[in-house]
Amino acid sequence: MPARPDPEPRRNVAGLLLAGGLSRRMGGGDKCLQPLAGRPMLAHVIDRLAPQLARLAINANGDARRFAEFDLPVAPDVVEGFAGPLAGVLTGLDWAARAAPECVWVLTVATDTPFLPADLAAGLAAAVRGERADIAAARSGGRAHPVFALWPVDLAADLRRALVEEDLRKVDRWTARYRLAHADFPIAPFDPFFNINEPADLAEAERILAAGGTR
Repeated sequence: MPARPDPEPRRNVAGLLLAGGLSRRMGGGDKCLQPLAGRPMLAHVIDRLAPQLARLAINANGDARRFAEFDLPVAPDVVEGFAGPLAGVLTGLDWAARAAPECVWVLTVATDTPFLPADLAAGLAAAVRGERADIAAARSGGRAHPVFALWPVDLAADLRRALVEEDLRKVDRWTARYRLAHADFPIAPFDPFFNINEPADLAEAERILAAGGTR
């Protein structure tokens, strides 16, 4: 296999917004479309991530028209049955290979984290380069965030086998097969990976925004 190109976020890295969850704790539906400061939560995530990358797509199932206002391609899971975040990762790798062949890396993020780091892509790319890693995941306050990660498109076939033939679902079990690096991000004045799971979290996000929650 030819040497894998280093990730260069604005040139060969696509972003995938993972919006395929069931959102049970928020009462079902699309959690990322919940309003936050008068805009869908997803709009805040896009604002943070889009300037960092070459391309963006949304991973979501069902009627794609509900995301029409964002003017982004929508890619449904390529593995059926709500197979978890690894199915979203595989969907992103397949989408990039098909629709964005210049992007040989895919950065995935959850769409319930409106304060994700403005240097997320740069930090993950530096971790891959610095450790000659296959995959890099974010970490803050000593806690890893395995779906905030940078994945090479050339692992798509391996991941498909793991999902379909092994029924593997846990991100950590799959990444343990490869050289995994971590990129650390500060948690002051707030953890940039603060995620919204229930109405109380949405209220806290409103408070952070009202206090000038950007960095």
